[in-house]
Amino acid sequence: MACKRDRVGWKGYLPAITTPFDDQRNLDFDALGTLLEWLHGEGMHGLVVAGTTGEWFSLDAGERHALFAAAGAQMGKRLPLIAGCSAYTPAEVLAHIEQAHAAGFSGALVTPPPYARPGDEDILAFYTTIARHSRLPICVYNWPPGTGIDMSLPLLERIAALDAVVAIKHSTGDMAHFMATFFALHAEVRVFGLPLDEVGLTMVRLHDADGTMGAGGVLGHNQPDFYNLAWQGDFDRALACGAKDRVIMREWFTPSLVGRFGSAAAILKAALNARGVPGGRVRSPFQDVSAADAGRIAATLAGLGCLGDTPGVQRAMEGVG
Repeated sequence: MACKRDRVGWKGYLPAITTPFDDQRNLDFDALGTLLEWLHGEGMHGLVVAGTTGEWFSLDAGERHALFAAAGAQMGKRLPLIAGCSAYTPAEVLAHIEQAHAAGFSGALVTPPPYARPGDEDILAFYTTIARHSRLPICVYNWPPGTGIDMSLPLLERIAALDAVVAIKHSTGDMAHFMATFFALHAEVRVFGLPLDEVGLTMVRLHDADGTMGAGGVLGHNQPDFYNLAWQGDFDRALACGAKDRVIMREWFTPSLVGRFGSAAAILKAALNARGVPGGRVRSPFQDVSAADAGRIAATLAGLGCLGDTPGVQRAMEGVG
């Protein structure tokens, strides 16, 4: 019998994309379409829609489902799509999964319920109910900054045993925890969370490690090319691509993966806008980064050689947002 991790082909760099909002903070489907085409053209290996970076918590159910429908219609037959389906109750999660399934998505990303701080048995029961009824394979999302819970390896082992669970997105910032989880579970489920550095490269080379979900794809081809080049055996060039990702993670985020001068969504949208790609605005409770911080973000991108000659670039570099 084939291992259940092989039910999905998720591998490499799959950014958790931003959700563009216009100046009135409405969903901007034209901007979304342009963003999706740019990400596809830059060689992403898949996309996570309505994840943490996609500000799922500020979308009502209808908006989230409209987002799934638009992304699925445009990209569902071109890239693996994973739907952010996190919510407070299994019924809400399953309703999102139904819509993502109808839109052509290949999987669902689900955190434990945020804010509520459920215990281990509560979390296991939550995922058990979802797994029993889900029409999509499930990627379990361990995201302590957002949920207040860092799921232990024993708990993750129990959840990974559920038949519908095929992957874990392990976003703790704790490399020892990631490694323990990877070596305990990677034969059964895919484990995402590799850094794009020497450690990540070694894991790919020696253990066929799965990849990374996150960071919005703002560096374009550099992020998926870390994996493309590693798979081709061109390790020096892979590390050169990964080094650019390490710069933005160091300059824009704390070691626990929290934004240094705004939310992750605000930072990544400012980066996309600086590149001339439609990141759009953020929606309350977030605020757009300040003009000064937009300039810092653009300066980082310029130092990495990731800015072109566009009006948006010049405005950002001048610190006018």
